[in-house]
Amino acid sequence: MSRPTTIIGFGALSIDDIYYVDAQLQAGKGRVVRRASTFGGNVATALVAAARLGGEASFIGWLNEDPDDPIVTALKTEGVCTDDAPLAAGCQPVRSTITVGSDGDRFIAFDDDVLLGTAPDLPDTVLTSAGVLLIDGYATRSPEIVIRARSLGLPVIADIEWSEGETTDLLLEACDHLVLPFGFAHHYTGHKRPQAVLNALWSDQRSAVVLTDGPNGVYLLEADHSPCHLPSHSVSVVDTTGAGDCFHGAYAVALVRGHGVRDCVRFAAAAAALSVTGRGGREALPKSPAVDALLEARDAPDFAAL
Repeated sequence: MSRPTTIIGFGALSIDDIYYVDAQLQAGKGRVVRRASTFGGNVATALVAAARLGGEASFIGWLNEDPDDPIVTALKTEGVCTDDAPLAAGCQPVRSTITVGSDGDRFIAFDDDVLLGTAPDLPDTVLTSAGVLLIDGYATRSPEIVIRARSLGLPVIADIEWSEGETTDLLLEACDHLVLPFGFAHHYTGHKRPQAVLNALWSDQRSAVVLTDGPNGVYLLEADHSPCHLPSHSVSVVDTTGAGDCFHGAYAVALVRGHGVRDCVRFAAAAAALSVTGRGGREALPKSPAVDALLEARDAPDFAAL
């Protein structure tokens, strides 16, 4: 019996003030060449990416009860459903200031002293009617929902970039699809080599451990397979903001469509590669035909053993 195809998620919603400068970030000074203010947040942007790729996406985290709230309006405009999201008066987004260097790399500073997570009494029917749950590091505010989702058989894709101690440990243990930045995974496990990091994060409860490493590509470990590496696509990098979020949203789309883990990673890597060719966290999120074309290119990378 096939699973539902709706992708649900809760986590960060943000307003991003982005400053593009004419120097690399390690330089001492640079001139601002462009400013922009956009909507962002790990899970929110991942769900927008999923919707752009033709997936059914639904945000189930806390939202402002004001129906005209711009954050809510932006999600709906992008095709992300909010019908199952709990509401709270005066709910505010994370505020982020992002500096993007001349090489497309970025630094993010944020203020996250806001209501995050989701309602503890979220109905089981919301979880059982979905095909996958997307979470980010702010799922530490509602770990019981993640554990309940897994107990109901819902696959959980974890995008975690920092540790808050035991609660983060609990989340990582519960999730069956760890799709993590290599930098975080390296610091969390204490290992330096990708294969050692993959092995340290593996457990019999996992479906996959995926480590994204920007221009260095992706490292993968799945059940009954040896660790492997997918090189990155060759693209012109303009802005890496939101690339990881795009990867998670695309991975979720491929997963609910019934693809195997390797094909999920291929699809996600191609989508993320296209997302860095334009400015902003959401503006360059691709649609499926563009991703398919990149995957069919003669020079498209393929997996190799580590």
